[in-house]
Amino acid sequence: MKKDFVLISQRNEKIRITTYGSERAPCLIYVHGFKGFKDWGFVPYLGKYLADKGFFVITFNFSHNGIGENTSEFTELEKFGENTFSLEVEELNEVIDAYQFNFFGGNAGKGIGLIGHSRGGAISLLTVNEKDDIGAVAVWASVSKLDRYSERQKEEWRKKGVFEVLNSRTKQVMPLNITLLEDIEQNKSGNLNLEKAVRNLKNPLIILHGEQDLAVKLDEGKTIYSWSNEELTEFYPVESTGHTFDCKHPFEGSNPKFDFVLNKTEEFFTKNIS
Repeated sequence: MKKDFVLISQRNEKIRITTYGSERAPCLIYVHGFKGFKDWGFVPYLGKYLADKGFFVITFNFSHNGIGENTSEFTELEKFGENTFSLEVEELNEVIDAYQFNFFGGNAGKGIGLIGHSRGGAISLLTVNEKDDIGAVAVWASVSKLDRYSERQKEEWRKKGVFEVLNSRTKQVMPLNITLLEDIEQNKSGNLNLEKAVRNLKNPLIILHGEQDLAVKLDEGKTIYSWSNEELTEFYPVESTGHTFDCKHPFEGSNPKFDFVLNKTEEFFTKNIS
């Protein structure tokens, strides 16, 4: 069963949500990455797949991910530019709270797991320590660092007040305001300290990362693993595949690499949340 919701955040922003499966099942929340969204490529497929395996799956758009009423186009580039990592952590917390307070109906007394792709992996890892009710975390092709910019880029960023990135799929030039850099620099030793978050993690963790990932190198997955409690962590480099496990947008169907990722993820959560 697929349903759509709009959650109004504490900042009065719209968080658009699509859920799959029964609200009474254990809950998995999918967290998209940079330039990602809940209707991108494999996301609806994973929602249906995991729902069929007995989970209640929540997929959502961060309010400032650039996607608005048109759920497949970047029409809110001004908001995209205003996004920060701290805002995404705040909004993921709000989605978790919404589930726990029965926003989606049903009885929300089951376990909760997070699945984060790319930057969403980092947001998930930063959030889990703030929430006692998260049973386990899966990160796919996750970044291990939020500060991904050279000193030269930062200098230009400060000078212009904006850093522009090209969306290679849509050919749009997408702005990142100086507030993002300020967020990184002001909170890198505190709320956005990813190494500290992973080292403090007391929950089961699974890391899946394509060996040929050019966007986020496999070394970043290895770094996260090195910070983790290896007794609680599973790490699977996925052979001969890249950042999105051979999936595209628009979605053209699954493949053996993505099937492997889904199967390992489903086995992991079946074992670790109920």
